[in-house]
Amino acid sequence: MRRMLLAVALTAALAGLAGATARKAGAVLPPGNAVQQWDKIAEDTVVASGTFQSEGFIYMAYATQAMYNALYPGPSFGGGYDDAAVVQAAYQTLSYYFPTQAATLASLRQEAMAAIPDSLSKYIGTFYGSVAASREIVARMNDGRVTPIGSTSSFPTLPPGPGVYRLTPPYAAPQTPWVGSVRPFILQSADQFQPPPPPSLSSPQWVAAFNEVKQYGSSTNPNTTETTTAKFWTANVIRQYNELARDVATSQGFGDTQTARLMAMINVIAGDCGISFMNAKYHYLFWRPITAIDPTSVTNDGFGPAPGFTDGNPATMEQAGWKPLLAVPNHPEYPSAHATYTSAVSEVLADVLGTNNINVDIHGFDPTGPPGNLNAVHHFATTADLRTEIVNARVWGGLHYRFSGEAGVTLGRQIADYDLSHAFGGLAPW
Repeated sequence: MRRMLLAVALTAALAGLAGATARKAGAVLPPGNAVQQWDKIAEDTVVASGTFQSEGFIYMAYATQAMYNALYPGPSFGGGYDDAAVVQAAYQTLSYYFPTQAATLASLRQEAMAAIPDSLSKYIGTFYGSVAASREIVARMNDGRVTPIGSTSSFPTLPPGPGVYRLTPPYAAPQTPWVGSVRPFILQSADQFQPPPPPSLSSPQWVAAFNEVKQYGSSTNPNTTETTTAKFWTANVIRQYNELARDVATSQGFGDTQTARLMAMINVIAGDCGISFMNAKYHYLFWRPITAIDPTSVTNDGFGPAPGFTDGNPATMEQAGWKPLLAVPNHPEYPSAHATYTSAVSEVLADVLGTNNINVDIHGFDPTGPPGNLNAVHHFATTADLRTEIVNARVWGGLHYRFSGEAGVTLGRQIADYDLSHAFGGLAPW
C-alpha cells in the first residue's frame, strides 16, 4: 500500500509540475493565503455539486484534512513548499470526488502553481501534497459515503403513532439517512454521544415546547426581529462557517499551517457532527412541529394513515392549517442539526482563540436580498450568545422544539471536545 501511494503521488506531482506554468485564461483564485484560497474553492465545489449540509461537510472534511496532513507534522522546506503542498493536496482530493468539475479545478491549480516560483521546495511540496491526498482518498474508501450526491436510503422505521416522524410538505424522500452510518473521522462511533430520548408527550416539557413553537414559529408571527433572525440562519451552513473560519484566520494573521489546522477543525468536526445527529435523527424518528400541530398536514406519505395523529395530551391544542415560518427539511426532527453544528463551531473558536469571548461576525441570509445571499451580519460577543441565538432561531422558524436545540448544543459541544482532544496536534488518524 505504501508503495502504491508513493507511486500515485509521484505520478501526480510530476504531471502537475509539467503544466504548472501554463496558465489558462479565466482562472481566478479567491483572496487569502493558499489554504484560504483552496478552502473557498472546496466550498464552491461542494456547494455547486448540490450536496445536502451533512453530506457536504463530509466532502469538506476530505479536502481540508488532506491540506492539513500535507503540512502537519514535518518541517517546512520554505521556498514555496507549503503553498505547493496545499494546492496539490486540495486539487487532487477535490478532483477525485468531483470529476465533473475537474477542468475548473485544473485551471485553478495551474493558476496557483504558476504563482509559486519554481524551486526544489516547490517540487517537494507538490509531492507531499499528493501523498496527503492519496492517503486521504485511500483511508476514506468504503467509509459508508453513498453516491450519487443527494441519494436517499432505507432506514428502520417505527410503528405509526403520536410522536413518530412523517414526511412533511412537499413530501420529498427522506434526506440522506445513510449519513448516520458513515464511519466518523475521529469519533469512535456515530452514536458515541447519542442524546437521550426526546421528552414524553405527556410531560410538561413537551407541552411547553409544543406551545412555544406553535406561537413563535408560525408563518404568521408578526415579530420582525424573530422572523428575520430565523431567516438569517437559512443561509448555507457550509458557506457560513467556512467563511467565518477564513475571516478568523485573517484577523489572527494565520499563515498556511495555522489556517490548515483551523479549516480541518471546522470541517472534520462538522463532518462528525453530521454523522452523529443523522444517526440520532433516524434512531429516534421524532415528528416535526408541523406534523404535531396540524395532523391534517399529513397526506399519503407511505409512513402511516392520513391525516396524522394527535399527541393525546389535553394540555396542547392542534391547529388545522398551521404552517411554520420556514420550509421544513426532509429529515426527522430530533436533535437540531444547526444547533449541533453551531455549538461545535463555538467550541472550536473558543479553543483557537483561547477564550469564550469570541467577538466574531457571522454572515447569514438577508431576506431583502437575492436568493442564497450572505449579506446580513450578526455579531456574537461570546459562545453563549451564538448558541442561544441558534436555538431561538430554529424555534422561531417553526422547525424545532426548544429541547431539540438544547440537545443539539450539548451534542455539538461533546463532539468538538472529544475531537479536539484526539486530533489536530499532528497527523490526523487513519
